Amino acid sequence: MALLDKFSLDGRVAIITGAGKGIGAAIARGFAEAGANVVLAARTASDLEALAAELAELGSETLCVPTDVLDFDQLQALVTATMARFGRIDILVNNAGGFPPKPMLQTSAREFEAAMRFNVTTAYELSRLCAPQLAERADGCILNISSIAGHKPTPCFAAYGTAKGALSLLTRELAQEFAPRVRVNAIAVGSTRTDALNTVLTGDVEKTMEELTPMGRLGEVEDIALGALYLCSPAASYVTGEILGVNGGMERLNMQMPRAWGGMG
Repeated sequence: MALLDKFSLDGRVAIITGAGKGIGAAIARGFAEAGANVVLAARTASDLEALAAELAELGSETLCVPTDVLDFDQLQALVTATMARFGRIDILVNNAGGFPPKPMLQTSAREFEAAMRFNVTTAYELSRLCAPQLAERADGCILNISSIAGHKPTPCFAAYGTAKGALSLLTRELAQEFAPRVRVNAIAVGSTRTDALNTVLTGDVEKTMEELTPMGRLGEVEDIALGALYLCSPAASYVTGEILGVNGGMERLNMQMPRAWGGMG
């Protein structure tokens, strides 16, 4: 087999959460181009249907399953629908997640727990539901979309950073538990152009962020999709328990945030 052939996902079935837009949609496009059939899960059905029409032109068979990942009954329904349609699950991408930067003193314990549930517990539960099916495949794998905030502390990221740090550790824990049948990896995403980032991306903010990023630019969703394709393809068949940084070389977050009592982060 030629080396490039190892990046093929021909005939494989991938579930992607948060697939309606942004990073999730880009991963879905990349997987479809590589030959996968894709199960699109997100809350907004119209986003999923628009993406499914786009992927159909690439020859990918798709299944849209409107899903709120915070509802565990809906996660079970997602797995059930996938098995009913395709009879197999080869890849799970836990992409849904997020929480805005917010000073710790203004973040309630309830909000902190909500950030943990959205970013970590949902990935835990869907991985638990999919793992038996993944273990039946020749190269089943789970990919968690984490963040550089999970291992590079900065002010105002106590909730999000802690949650993504927990997701990265969960990745490593499951890699040990599921080996050699199921590989489990993560991507530590840096500042990437998405709708969420665009809400705070003024010209001055963007310029500062680019200056604080060694590669001199913000990430594009395609950058993350390429990392996902590698980690979920046979090209990475000897890779598990890894947190791949796709963040432009950042050694600290490139957002200037205030400390609790004066000064800047």
